[in-house]
Amino acid sequence: MSEANGDSLNWYVVHTHPQQEERTSVNLKTWGIETLTPKVRVNKYNEFTNKLTRMSKHMFPSYIFARFRFNTEYHRVRFTRGVHSVVTFTRTPVPVEDEIIDLLRSRTGEDGLVRRFEELKAGDEVIIKEGRFKDFCGVFDREMQDTDRVRILLNTLSYQAHVVVDRELVQKFSTARLAS
Repeated sequence: MSEANGDSLNWYVVHTHPQQEERTSVNLKTWGIETLTPKVRVNKYNEFTNKLTRMSKHMFPSYIFARFRFNTEYHRVRFTRGVHSVVTFTRTPVPVEDEIIDLLRSRTGEDGLVRRFEELKAGDEVIIKEGRFKDFCGVFDREMQDTDRVRILLNTLSYQAHVVVDRELVQKFSTARLAS
């Protein structure tokens, strides 16, 4: 993070009241202030039926990003309905680097949700990181509709088989080699 320059247009982290991220974002946009409210998809299981429900939630609960000139617009931002405060360090607001905002935007899909995993294409070589098939290599086939699961063609010594595993367990083979 860089030091604050109150006259330049910078991104700041705005702490919202609980569950007021959308309200705060809309209110700030009314003032002409650009905002970013990243969301991610999560799976939630009904505790009684164990039925899967896919929903979106805020990536950073009770926080959003807002772009404004601190010297001229801080007071307006601070007293906008839904805002608790602007995040500061030693009572000085610190701007968020544009690269961080650009990274979040680059990982945001058309549905407005931030992708948590690297993009996989049919034919990519992958490795399974955990679980029953840990360290097995295979070829990515496709994502399963409406779930966070993927279909992979496993190649073993004696046979080939399609398996369906949680997306979070799969990593591109080239990326896995770099990490180890």
